[in-house]
Amino acid sequence: MEFLDKAIEDYSIQHSTNEDSVLSELNRETNLKVMMPRMLSGHIQGRVLSTFSAMLKPDRILEIGTYTGYSAICLCEGLSEGGLLYTIDTNEELEGLVRNYFEKAGCANKVKYIIGNAMNVIPTLDETFDLIFIDADKINYSNYYDLVFDKVRKGGFIIVDNVLWSGKVLNKREKMDKDTLAIDNFNKKIKTDMRVEKILFPIRDGLFVIRKI
Repeated sequence: MEFLDKAIEDYSIQHSTNEDSVLSELNRETNLKVMMPRMLSGHIQGRVLSTFSAMLKPDRILEIGTYTGYSAICLCEGLSEGGLLYTIDTNEELEGLVRNYFEKAGCANKVKYIIGNAMNVIPTLDETFDLIFIDADKINYSNYYDLVFDKVRKGGFIIVDNVLWSGKVLNKREKMDKDTLAIDNFNKKIKTDMRVEKILFPIRDGLFVIRKI
């Protein structure tokens, strides 16, 4: 997942806005207590998400894949007055931890936290979103994209995480596992989708930033 030289990454962190105390605590607790802590967005990616949100000042955000809530808290930082973030996850065991940190971050009243299968939940959401962040099971990336596309306003953004998949997208296709193949197929789908402008940033594990035109 780490593509940059460690010294360059450290330099970037040193010259970026610091994690606040709540995010730092959440980062530490996730790494100490939760399985697969690499799924956390982390400092640099968190600041990127916060910056995109601040630039857009969205009224409505949808996040697919809450995990421990780090990225949701970062995205909430840019919400407009009265804005809402919907976040969907299947892991009910993390609900207590996530809700605790939403309270600590002061964004609990801005978040609609939904435990459930996103494939079933998304069609029930009667909202138009300014910003969507997809960071869930890789097999369904293309399905999530199709489900949310008509719910994104014209000029709105879809950001998709892990699209470089630790560099495994560079493997020959016959050597790709099912997750890598799904991501590579998704990336090719976005490349040829003329309804959007797109740029793939090699930030952390790859962020696809997609604007609906």
